[in-house]
Amino acid sequence: MSLELELNKFPKRVNLKGGFSCELRPLRRTDEESLHAFFRMLPEKERMFIKHRVNEQPVIRDWCQNIDYARNLPIVGLADGKIVADATLHQQQGGWKRHVGRVSVLVLPEYRGRGLARALIHEIVEVARNIGLEHVEAEFMGDQEAAIKMFALMGFSNLLTLEDYVKDMQAIKHDYVLMGLQLKTDEEYAGMG
Repeated sequence: MSLELELNKFPKRVNLKGGFSCELRPLRRTDEESLHAFFRMLPEKERMFIKHRVNEQPVIRDWCQNIDYARNLPIVGLADGKIVADATLHQQQGGWKRHVGRVSVLVLPEYRGRGLARALIHEIVEVARNIGLEHVEAEFMGDQEAAIKMFALMGFSNLLTLEDYVKDMQAIKHDYVLMGLQLKTDEEYAGMG
């Protein structure tokens, strides 16, 4: 299936725990201010785990003005007209990892515990499967225990742990954890009977 067909499935409304409802859709060029506000609302400690300087407006502007869904597909969660969550499928367009996608997800603290991160990861994994990727992986710092546990509950397994391998934005070393999920196509599911 093509990426264009997958994008046509959005926006989607998801109903989550506690009667909470959220709209999921791909990031748009017009989302710059809302996305920047989203990253500024994340706790400082959590921003230390992000690979990019998301508190800097030029970084967010670049992301929003140069959207390439085939390389990075950000799906945002909106509640009350603002971005409250973001999950991205990162892809290589060529080379030896072109069949592997990488997923990342962030949810504002006040919207956690409702199943929003799970819903976003599910959407990203479905898109990855439907566009022909064979694996998805997720990277963590060892301190991100809640995220690691949630990904494990969704079927991701630990592929690799390296002690003191990565540094956060304050140059503090952390363990590096790589988790992965092998994707099965509809044809593979059909043969499992």
